[in-house]
Amino acid sequence: MAAPLVLVVLVAVTVRAALYRSSLAAFIAERVEVASPLNAWKRVVEGLALLDLGVSPYSGAIFHETPLIIYLFHFLIEYAELVFMITDVLTAVALYLAIQDYNKAVFKKQKLLIELDKYAPDVAELIRTPMEMHYIPLKVALFYLLNPYTVMSCVAKSTCAINNTVIAFFILATIKGSAFLSAVFLALATYQSLYPITLFAPALLYLLQRQFIPIKPKSKSFWLYTMQYAALYLCSLVVIICLSFFLLNSWDFIPSVYGFILSVPDLTPNIGLFWYFFAEMFEHFSLFFVCVFQINVFFYTIPLAVKLKEHPVFFMFVQLAIISIFKSYPTVGDVALYMAFLPVWSHLYRFLRNIFILSCVLIVCSLLFPVLWHLWIYAGSANSNFYYAITLTFNIGQILLISDYFYAFLRREYYLTHGLHLTRQDGTEAMLVLK
Repeated sequence: MAAPLVLVVLVAVTVRAALYRSSLAAFIAERVEVASPLNAWKRVVEGLALLDLGVSPYSGAIFHETPLIIYLFHFLIEYAELVFMITDVLTAVALYLAIQDYNKAVFKKQKLLIELDKYAPDVAELIRTPMEMHYIPLKVALFYLLNPYTVMSCVAKSTCAINNTVIAFFILATIKGSAFLSAVFLALATYQSLYPITLFAPALLYLLQRQFIPIKPKSKSFWLYTMQYAALYLCSLVVIICLSFFLLNSWDFIPSVYGFILSVPDLTPNIGLFWYFFAEMFEHFSLFFVCVFQINVFFYTIPLAVKLKEHPVFFMFVQLAIISIFKSYPTVGDVALYMAFLPVWSHLYRFLRNIFILSCVLIVCSLLFPVLWHLWIYAGSANSNFYYAITLTFNIGQILLISDYFYAFLRREYYLTHGLHLTRQDGTEAMLVLK
């Protein structure tokens, strides 16, 4: 398997290197779908210029990245292209290794449940085989490295690529069962973009399963392990934030990074839901609706944790999708990360209802983004309503896609325990309806 992975990596690096040397690089870097006010490379360059002049990069309203990022590129600015290519490769390798271990765990669990007669007798066609699962890690790496969204983020030098690398290593550490490394990388991911704090729940659930600790609120071992993991996470976060303070000798980065993410003051158009809504809103109501919009990322965590407590990796996948849809400054790089997981759920394809239509919607929207932007900004024959309409369609497509996978996952789990051929009390064939 190592040789195909190396081949995929070489192809991905070659594509990126060729695009860096082409005239498309400057065009891609300016695309609002690829770079946001939070992670655009030109803003990192502005921050570095201020730092070199002895001025705090957070003194203005331009730079909103974290101190660790600006100090990383302070030393590696001449090798920026190489850094972004390496981060993409590291992300793909981390996901490859994580899914490899996850598939082994899934197969062991499936084998145990079969031996204990937990599955219905007529579900042999739903049982996953080693041959079917063999190429899934490679497909995940392929889906990430050669996804046009990932390629564009790398070519634009969007720091979203670095965020994805940190999250990928967090997923790898979690699936490997290392609570310490999982907490450290989760703290780094939270430090970078705040919203990954919602991944605490699926990580904890997975680690509890690895330790064979029952997920019961009345269990002392459950609360003891939860407190230990929470303490590791919080201590790591405090250390990282204090390190940032010592680098800058100032707390200016907190309002400039986290205040910027939460209050959404920059209404530059992007593929998110915030910018148009707040551009049209009276200032008097903005605080209330900012809170309403922001709560969407966090609101679904508890009900999903209750419903998917036995399936934390699928929970993690859904939560990553929710973050990429509802965060304040999303880019296509965020979408690419959760889309890399789609091959992991290839066994759900038979239960998906609208996969072809939704795939077409997402592809068409991706193609129409630059067209409608040109009509609005350059040709003047359209307005912001046109661009926001396609943005809204793109996000609705993502929501329906994740809902479809969620429905398919629950449906398969039901069939595994109750059988494929459901009957009513009178003996007639029944239809499964999930509400």
